[in-house]
Amino acid sequence: MSSLPMRTSEPAAGTAPGTARGPARRRRIAPVPTLVLLLGALYCLLPVAWVVVASTKSGRELFSTFTFWPGTGLAGNLSDLHAYRDGVYWRWMGNSALYAGLGALLSTCVSAFSGYALATYRFRGRETLFNVLLAGVLMPPVILAVPQYLLLAKADLTDSHLAVLLPQILSPYGVYLARIYAAAAVPADVVEAGRMDGAGEWRIFTRIALPMMVPGLVTVFLFQFVAVWNNFLLPYIMLSDDEKFPITLGLYTLLEQGANTPALYTLVITGALLAVLPLVALFLVVQRFWSLDLLSGAVKS
Repeated sequence: MSSLPMRTSEPAAGTAPGTARGPARRRRIAPVPTLVLLLGALYCLLPVAWVVVASTKSGRELFSTFTFWPGTGLAGNLSDLHAYRDGVYWRWMGNSALYAGLGALLSTCVSAFSGYALATYRFRGRETLFNVLLAGVLMPPVILAVPQYLLLAKADLTDSHLAVLLPQILSPYGVYLARIYAAAAVPADVVEAGRMDGAGEWRIFTRIALPMMVPGLVTVFLFQFVAVWNNFLLPYIMLSDDEKFPITLGLYTLLEQGANTPALYTLVITGALLAVLPLVALFLVVQRFWSLDLLSGAVKS
């Protein structure tokens, strides 16, 4: 009985001889970069974990128990925070939502118009104007706070909601991002095709360019919302009526009073925890929308 010859399979094209054609080999984990990233994550998350745990403690437990041992006073802290000065904390939260939401929306609109114009149109002084915007990105906000206060004081707008909203509308960094994204996402051929079809410039922007720029504008909105929500210096300079305070300035006043009334420390910690939740929720919602929009854009392209 003769044995049948065994057929050997040839290696696939592009693969070296002797290389297995199974699943892709697992990548080796670089220990040093991974350790650095873990330390960075720990550095960022440790204060958040402390706030979460400390908000569950009563005033007595806050100073007498282990730092990361949960307490039993969360419900009482929430009740005390709600009752403090007839619920002024929620007015501060509403003010922050107004400043950050409306300010980020207006800033995103201005950034979209400006970025699209700088990326699409050719006019004298365009690069000079863009360089001035880049200089504005590099300039610290603390340098502009006092001149902005003097300008708004001349217009008799200090100690008002507009005093916090108006300086936030123009964001050099937002215009920069919108310009870079519009130059990459909006092809010049598409704009020219719209003009040849008889569409006006406004129609081209709203119906053609704007949908292409949505993922970048979502990023601008998120950055600006977080920046306005966390802003402390501008409201501190502009506002004197605590009914108009944002949450950052309101918690600061509570912290100052806590030096004489230690019981207010628990309100500050609980208020800080609640102030973080809208940012977390917004980031999760926007990130999902951003990812879906990027995927749909990739499929369309």
